[in-house]
This record gives sequence, structure tokens and C-alpha cells, in this order.
Amino acid sequence: MKFHGVLFFPVTPFAADGSLDEERLAQHIESGVAAGAGGVFVACGTGEFHALSAEEIERATLVAVKTTAGRVPVLAAAGGPTPVARDQAARVERAGADGILLLPPYLVSAPQQGLVRYVEEVTAATDLPVVFYQRGTARLTAETAAEIAALPGVVGLKDGIGDIERMHRIVRAVRAVPGTEDFQFFNGLPTAEMTAPAYRGVGVELYSSAVFAFAPEIALAFHRALAAGDDALVSRLLDEFYGPLVALRDEVPGYAVSLVKAGVTLRGLDVGGVRAPLLDPTPEHVARLSELLDHGLEVAGA
Repeated sequence: MKFHGVLFFPVTPFAADGSLDEERLAQHIESGVAAGAGGVFVACGTGEFHALSAEEIERATLVAVKTTAGRVPVLAAAGGPTPVARDQAARVERAGADGILLLPPYLVSAPQQGLVRYVEEVTAATDLPVVFYQRGTARLTAETAAEIAALPGVVGLKDGIGDIERMHRIVRAVRAVPGTEDFQFFNGLPTAEMTAPAYRGVGVELYSSAVFAFAPEIALAFHRALAAGDDALVSRLLDEFYGPLVALRDEVPGYAVSLVKAGVTLRGLDVGGVRAPLLDPTPEHVARLSELLDHGLEVAGA
């Protein structure tokens, strides 16, 4: 399983009664794949993994697998308490996903060998390849990262911490392990485009793009400019779109998800609001997002 291009993390649409809206999820995923997504990560962070039941994760994965029809890889999330994560992993595999994004254990801080044990026990519940998500309570040393990378079934590491020095040491340690030539690293920070140039400098070229969910034109323009060395366009998009978007995002906790859902609705597909404990953006913030979106599309030449 090899990824290229912009990775698509769809939102999870909810109907008026709060239930999972499978039809709109299929529409959302189809539009992203048609726009050029390099992979679909369904029911993950942007998809409100924290607020979904195991059954909903399985259903969302089924929708993603059916909709993509093999055009791009489909991964879904598992995580939290070990028995829960094992159950989720088995459900995702049953639904036909190509892989799993394994989120950290729930809240508890663990020693490094405890994190290795967590990955071992969850991966033992599935034959699917696993990408481990370093964030929150799961902060790996370079040595632990290399040990996890060598585990059967672990094919990637996604970083949500943002410590560039730590990540540089991790990349070097993993690359020193025989057989990890195809192991993949991902920048998983919110609004990852802001840090994409820095991550490229330590050998991490893949990143998750929440912006792709509601403005694939902007996300793709940025990705092309970064790959081509078009520093002028990269700088302009960072200064005039991504930077102001991050400033708006940081005004309210949870807006890393809420603004994305609002953006999808602004682009014409009503995906409903967010579930608790998140809150939907205020009308003022939606208006600011709309202005930013219009300007970003203009800068991107869309």
C-alpha cells in the first residue's frame, strides 16, 4: 500500500436526526476521489472518530469501500482502550478497508514498551496494514518508533505532535532498520500545509489535508506548488489563506473539525453539524470562513 498525492480525510455527515448520513457520505467521498485524492481516510480525526460508535465506523468504512471501488486505498480508524481498538480493527477489516489508522490509547500515559505492547495487541486482531498515529499520550522515542516500525503489519507512522527534531530522529532511526524502505511517514498536524515545507526537510512528504475536504482546488494547488518548488505560490497561499484559516481555527477548540464541516456545507453539500463535545461555528465565523474560501480559490486560480 503506497500513497501519493493529497490524502483525503472526509467529514462524517449527519442527518437532521443526528444519525449517520450514508448517502451524503458517499457523495462527499466520490467528489474527493474525483478531484484527485491519493487516499481516503474515513471516520478518522476530521471524520469525528471520537464521536462515532464502532458500528458507525464500520458502516462508514463500508460506504467508503463501495464508493471508491478500488480507485484509491481506503483506511479507517481504530484506537482508544485496547479491547475497543481491537474490535474496531476487526470491524474495519470486515468492511473491506485496505488499512487502519491506529490512534493512541485512551488518556493513560504509558511507558515506551507499553506503547509497543498496545500496537502489538491491536495489530494482532487484524491482517490489515496499520499506520500508527503519534499524538496525545503516544509520544515515541526514536528507538521505540524503530521497534514499532519493525512489527509485522505496521507500514507507516503519522505524526501529530509537531516536534521536528523528534521526527527527524525517528525518520533516521526507522530508516536504519532493514526492510523499512517502503515504510511511510505522514505529517498529521491540523492544517498540515502550514508545516509541510518543514516536514519535507526531514524526509516526511506525505500529509493529511483537511482543506481538501472542502476546497480540493486549493489543496491541490498548494501540493503542486510545493512539489514543483513554486515558492511564490506556496508563500502566497500560506500567507493569504492557510495562515488566516489557522488563526480562525485557533479561536475555538475543536474548530479543526467544525470549520471543515462548515466549509463542506458552504461548497454545496449539507453535511450537518458536529456532535458533542464539539460546537458548530458561529454565523460570524462561518462568514469569515466563506470570505477566506473565496480568496483562497482566487489565489489558487480556481
